[in-house]
Amino acid sequence: MLKDNTSRPQPGLDPDAAPAQPAGLRSVDPAEVAIQARVSELERLLGDPRDPDNPFGHDALLAADDRSELLPSAEDALTGFGLNHEFVPLELGGRLARVDTLARVLRPVFRRDASLALGYGVTSFLAAVAVWAAGTPEQRRWTADLLMGGGRLAIAYHELAHGNDFVRNEFTALPDGAGFRLDGRKEVINNAGRAEGLVLFSRTAKEAGARSHSVLLVDKSVLPADRFEHLPRYRTVGVKGCEIGGFHFHDCPLPGEALVGGLGEGVEIALRSFQITRSAIPAMVLAGADTALRTVVGFAVDRQLYGRSVLEIPHARSTVAGAFTDLLICDSLALAATRAVHLLPGQTSVYAAVVKYLVPKFLQDATYDLSIVLGANFYVRNGEYGIFQKHVRDLPMTSLGHAGTAACQATIIPQLPRLARKSWFAGEPAPASLFRSWEGLPPLDTSRLTLAAEGDALAASLVAGYDWLRATGSGGTDAAALIELVRSLVEELRELQGECTEMPPEDRTVLASPHAYALADRYALVLAGSAVLNVWREQSGGGSPFLADPAWPTAALARIARRLGLPVPERTRDEVDWLLGEVLDRYHGERSYDLYDSPLAG
Repeated sequence: MLKDNTSRPQPGLDPDAAPAQPAGLRSVDPAEVAIQARVSELERLLGDPRDPDNPFGHDALLAADDRSELLPSAEDALTGFGLNHEFVPLELGGRLARVDTLARVLRPVFRRDASLALGYGVTSFLAAVAVWAAGTPEQRRWTADLLMGGGRLAIAYHELAHGNDFVRNEFTALPDGAGFRLDGRKEVINNAGRAEGLVLFSRTAKEAGARSHSVLLVDKSVLPADRFEHLPRYRTVGVKGCEIGGFHFHDCPLPGEALVGGLGEGVEIALRSFQITRSAIPAMVLAGADTALRTVVGFAVDRQLYGRSVLEIPHARSTVAGAFTDLLICDSLALAATRAVHLLPGQTSVYAAVVKYLVPKFLQDATYDLSIVLGANFYVRNGEYGIFQKHVRDLPMTSLGHAGTAACQATIIPQLPRLARKSWFAGEPAPASLFRSWEGLPPLDTSRLTLAAEGDALAASLVAGYDWLRATGSGGTDAAALIELVRSLVEELRELQGECTEMPPEDRTVLASPHAYALADRYALVLAGSAVLNVWREQSGGGSPFLADPAWPTAALARIARRLGLPVPERTRDEVDWLLGEVLDRYHGERSYDLYDSPLAG
């Protein structure tokens, strides 16, 4: 359980520094001000990424990427900031209180280099979550001290032979008296060689079954050298700076106190942990697409073609505006998912899977479209536009691991029939706080996370939002178009309800048909639409003028409708020109392309 303790001094922050107030954040809540201060401090520390003299800038990061290494000076800077404290709960001396906050703080690092973010610390967070969720007080203390002392954890769930189907893992840790005997290989593990500690998902029973696996926390320093060896490093196309390797155990003894949780509880611990990590990582990774968009905007503004700037070409204008809109869609869904971990822990299993499935897909599609605007410069690996290709290469890698696309869809599909029957049109909508980034959250209680969603308030919020929209007539000059788009999504949800309730039993298993996977895709898009609608709805009454304008949700819902194959109504307002005005304002004003509109170093 993570509890609030905001009075604790935090390393890396200047308590006297006045945080910049991002445009659009109405709250003066002390916790929100402190969050803004952390984000601003890290942004200032890393500096203007386009400055060739910046030791942490694009040129230095691209050079390190060519060498397939992390930039040592950047790692030192993150150590000075105390970035690992972000992954440790407050009651253990760290700064981890809210999942949405963690994602915000990590964005300045992902905005520059996903390899640095993953290799320096996020991989440690992925591993540590299992300890926070089920570890003993001693295990939690050891893990916290390791991370806050600058150490690392590596997480080893999957094996090459079985991919995301980790319950078929063959790596064994069979009980042997008071301890375990480790035997087998774990491969494609980030920081396998650099980490001082390991979190191992291991088979602890010879018989197959739901309780055949357990989680172990391993201090590498106590392993006998003749029973443990590191495997060679794997070379990758993306996140080249990450040292991805593996290890091989040979009948290696391990004390019994390494067991995290109970014997045979590995699957439950993993599935509870995934609800946190699947929610948080896409919200962090979004910042890489921010840089990709910013790079293309700079190109389109500066480059002349046929006597005019590239940004004057209709296709380029539409593509840039569309990519910006996709970032807002992704951030709306990520906001709801990360806050649901606190507010709707009994429903988070499905939301975490949806955001982990859909956000990387949106971001990869957006960067592909942007690459067409960049043209031949897309292939450049250095210089002014080289950072674009790096982010395009890194994005797919950040969506893999133990929670890839198929694994997330396999989490969603079995839950659809029950949610369709009990929640979508009969359940309570989500609390307004789910969509209000500026409001505080209750402490995170991992014990309340359930393996299957108890309801679906986000889908119910789409229906409630539609009723509100019709009753109030909100939507500005294109109110009719906005209402029509939301109505189409509600009808799509109604159709999904019928198809999901009739889903045959075999489609509710790992042998689900392609049709069942298509249902999961449609459902994810409908939830994204609900998040967009309700984030906009909660801006009324003094929020960001941009986010309070109905033009952006209208544009966003139109893009979602096209993905669903739904008709898109005519609008009187030119959303492309309006969105481009915001894109350029944020570009020249050095502000982020997300919901927070945060100041950037520049």
